[in-house]
Amino acid sequence: REKDKKYETWMPNFQMVKENKDQRKSSNDVERNIFKVKKSNAEKSKKMEKEEKFFRKTFMYDKEINVINTATAECSVPSKRRVDLPVTAGEQLDVIDVTEGNAVICRNSEGRYGYVLVEHLNFR
Repeated sequence: REKDKKYETWMPNFQMVKENKDQRKSSNDVERNIFKVKKSNAEKSKKMEKEEKFFRKTFMYDKEINVINTATAECSVPSKRRVDLPVTAGEQLDVIDVTEGNAVICRNSEGRYGYVLVEHLNFR
């Protein structure tokens, strides 16, 4: 038996450290998070398309939607009608079109459209 042990090749036993296992798990989680972001972007674009359809139907807007200017809301204003855009103070808005009165058509970061009074906006 001693001769058999003598000629046996010694192989080191490599064991993984717990930290490496944790790092591997976290990298898998990161990959999964990337896919979740893509999913939410797809949902967000669907919502934006839905809002644009509603805007075109409600406002009878057949022109191409171009951003004329960007503005910041000076104060928070709740919407009184469905066509008014509820605004919070400091929110960035894209000005889409100017109307005859003292209101402009704006789009917020969520993709919703509506009228906002010029007096509530601060143009840069």
